[in-house]
Amino acid sequence: MPSAESASRTDLTSQLRRAGYYPELVQDVLDVAIAGEELVSHLVYVETTFDTEVRRHLTVLVLTPTRLITAHVDDHPADSENPSASAAATTESVPITELRSVSLTHVVLDPEKHRSGTPPIEVTLAIGWGAVSRVDLEPAQCPDPGCEADHGLTGQITPDDIVVRVSAEAEGRDAVRNALAFARELSTATARRDAGRASR
Repeated sequence: MPSAESASRTDLTSQLRRAGYYPELVQDVLDVAIAGEELVSHLVYVETTFDTEVRRHLTVLVLTPTRLITAHVDDHPADSENPSASAAATTESVPITELRSVSLTHVVLDPEKHRSGTPPIEVTLAIGWGAVSRVDLEPAQCPDPGCEADHGLTGQITPDDIVVRVSAEAEGRDAVRNALAFARELSTATARRDAGRASR
C-alpha cells in the first residue's frame, strides 16, 4: 500500500501532466526546491492571459512540514531578437514561521440558499509573507463638506506576495475543492506554528 507521501508525489506529478505546461521542467525545478522534504499538500494552477497574444502561466504551491514553496513558470515565444522560444521557471521557499497572512475569499451564488458543505463557485487564496505589498491610495476625506483644501492621500498597504483565483466555471469544481483543501492545510500549518509560539 503506497504511503501518503508517495501518493502525494504521484498526485502532484499527475496534476502537472494534466496541466500540460512543461511538466518535466516544472517537476525538475520543484525537485530542487523541495530538496527531499515531505509533501503535505499542493496546488497546481494554470492561468491563461490575453494581451497581443494568448499566453499561459503556471503557478504551483507546495506545502512541506517547514516551508511553503512557490513555483511560477511562463514562456517567451520566439521573436525577431530571440529565434528560439524559452521559458522561465522561478521558485521561492518561505519558512512557515515567516508567513504573515493567509486570506481566502469565497464567492457563492444565491447565498440565502447556501447549504453547509456546498463548495463556492470561486475562491481567491492570498498568501503574504512581506516580500511584496500592494498600496491602495485614495484622496483623504474631510468631514467639512464645504472644504476645498487638498488633504493629501490616505490608503493601506496589503500583503500581496501571491494570489491565486480559482473558478469552478473556468477550472472546474474539482479545482475549487483542491484550492480549499490546500488552504485548509496551510491554515492548519500556521495555526500549529502560532500554538507553538504561544506555548514558549
